[in-house]
Amino acid sequence: MNKNSLIIALLVLLNSVSFAQKNVRKPMAQLISDEFKFAADQYKFLAKGIPVGKTPQTYQNGKHVNYDIQWWCSGFYSGSLWYIYEQTKNESIKKEAEDALKVIEANQTFTGNHDLGFMMYCSFGNAYRLTGKPEYKAIIQRSAESLSTRYHDNVKAIQSWNKGKYWNYPVIIDNMMNLEMLNWATDNGGNKKFKEIAVIHSNTTLKNHFRPDFSSFHVIDYNPETGAVKRKATWQGAADCSAWSRGQAWALYGYTMMYRFTKDENYLKQAKGIAHFILNHPNLPADKIPFWDFDAQGVPFAKRDASAGAIMASALLELAQFSADKEKTEFKSAAETMIYSLASNAYRAKLGENGGFLLMHSTGAYPLNSEIDVPLVYADYYY
Repeated sequence: MNKNSLIIALLVLLNSVSFAQKNVRKPMAQLISDEFKFAADQYKFLAKGIPVGKTPQTYQNGKHVNYDIQWWCSGFYSGSLWYIYEQTKNESIKKEAEDALKVIEANQTFTGNHDLGFMMYCSFGNAYRLTGKPEYKAIIQRSAESLSTRYHDNVKAIQSWNKGKYWNYPVIIDNMMNLEMLNWATDNGGNKKFKEIAVIHSNTTLKNHFRPDFSSFHVIDYNPETGAVKRKATWQGAADCSAWSRGQAWALYGYTMMYRFTKDENYLKQAKGIAHFILNHPNLPADKIPFWDFDAQGVPFAKRDASAGAIMASALLELAQFSADKEKTEFKSAAETMIYSLASNAYRAKLGENGGFLLMHSTGAYPLNSEIDVPLVYADYYY
């Protein structure tokens, strides 16, 4: 090996192994307890940067970036606060969570996109789970009804975005996440059509979104009249044929969740296939926090996506519960590696820094030059 090759090899090794320098590992239970205590303190800094009537998204160039309530991420802040309250019983955190719910309550009748699950179930779902307040349950049911209006039987899927310049009837892999609210709504006294829609949508996605290796396209555009596939493409990935990392995370979480609600073995098989694709991919770094796209140019120096790692870890922990023997161990071990990596100084911010967000180094939409190497509210939520 010549000198230049040796230097390159050493750089690759350092990037893949030392990006998430690990301290001596705490027991997982202690780590989780410590991280929730940290989150309670850190989110006090985040709360200071949120104007009235807005929801937080990121922190970049020394400034908080906040959006209106109909932005798809509007439910994650409240949802994170409820998780923190659940573990810490911090009453000031609970008050902030309740106030954040009031900001987004009007979204229950919003029908402009498919993101009602993100917006309303991550927030009001956790609030109802922890408080049992009937008004929260009613809001979830109304939100499920609103989401169901975007389902059309010609396509047998929920339309993600409205018709526009590039799409007629786009369905994105992210949409799998919103099905959790539909399943829950039916199982908790709501219209049976909600769960039926979730199952039909999952089956359509299973049929059209995936490649033979279990990787997923980002966007499938359908003919709204016939349901025929017009185009398989991407919006946030490196290329139409690439494996956008957060898209793979959404798929993994989505089919694991669908198995939880239905016990359909096809969904479990799909979730396991996606997990093996992710964990066996040659471009997955040693710390198991993926690059923003598995096929990104510049690997191993491409930007990471901590949000994808957090979503994957969450999904793998649940998938391990539905698995046995070698797979159970594999999925649980991988998830724990991801969690330890995210909790390390390489990804988890210091108190008072990062605009009050927990995690650094997420990537929103690299091809759009948007939210690159920044904190993101949904990374914190799934962490």
